Amino acid sequence: MTETAKAQLHIALIQANIEIGNVNANMNNMLELMEKAASANTKPDVIVLPEMWNTGYALDRIQEMADPMGQETSSMLSDFARRHRIQVVGGSVAESVDNEIYNSMYVFNRNGEQVAKYSKIHLFRLMDEEKHLQAGQHTVAFDLDGIKAGASICYDIRFPELSRTLALGGAQVLFVPAEWPHPRLHHWRTLLMARAIENQMYVVACNRVGTSGDTDFFGHSMIIDPWGEVIAEGDEQETILTGTLDRNLPDEVRGRIPVFEDRRPNLYFQ
Repeated sequence: MTETAKAQLHIALIQANIEIGNVNANMNNMLELMEKAASANTKPDVIVLPEMWNTGYALDRIQEMADPMGQETSSMLSDFARRHRIQVVGGSVAESVDNEIYNSMYVFNRNGEQVAKYSKIHLFRLMDEEKHLQAGQHTVAFDLDGIKAGASICYDIRFPELSRTLALGGAQVLFVPAEWPHPRLHHWRTLLMARAIENQMYVVACNRVGTSGDTDFFGHSMIIDPWGEVIAEGDEQETILTGTLDRNLPDEVRGRIPVFEDRRPNLYFQ
């Protein structure tokens, strides 16, 4: 079976500890973990990283630390994808574009070519994101081995309109890199499962672990199937979480319970 028609996707999530403000340490640690994931007995088709993994939430210094045009990050992820022939959903990083800072995800195919870029569109006021970052202006979908996927980042999952828009556009998988902290573990798990169930899609969510200042991040990265069943879930330690997606399951679930056919959008927005 060709790479563009795989029946299954093997996923590896890098649930990493992020050292706030230490770009070099974070780059080195992430590459080491990615290399470890690539050498597993079951080689992953896709590796997924967490949110803002290059800097952490060092927002007071983000202007000087952000990656200009994402060049360093892109070079590292592209080289890795090409060497290992593994697709990379690059979590997100702080990138500088024309003196503005964005929280952006880069996606690379097996040839190391960038196939998508998404900048977080909902900025989280409880962490002062709106004071330091610019919001993205576009939804983004992309293909992984012929499976259509949608991009979201952390706080985005509190906005069901985004995942529904992506699902209506054909997305069968929603990727969610995050830095989601205690005490909102219940929200994290509930929202991710809700997005999977209501859109009859896989949700692949990669959260960080560790502590930044007085904020603790709990991990619990998750892979959830279109029925809302949890395929895999991490604990609160740095780890590599794996699971397998069946490309036929979203269409099967959507055929069994025809949610999209039964929508009445003319009544929703008045």
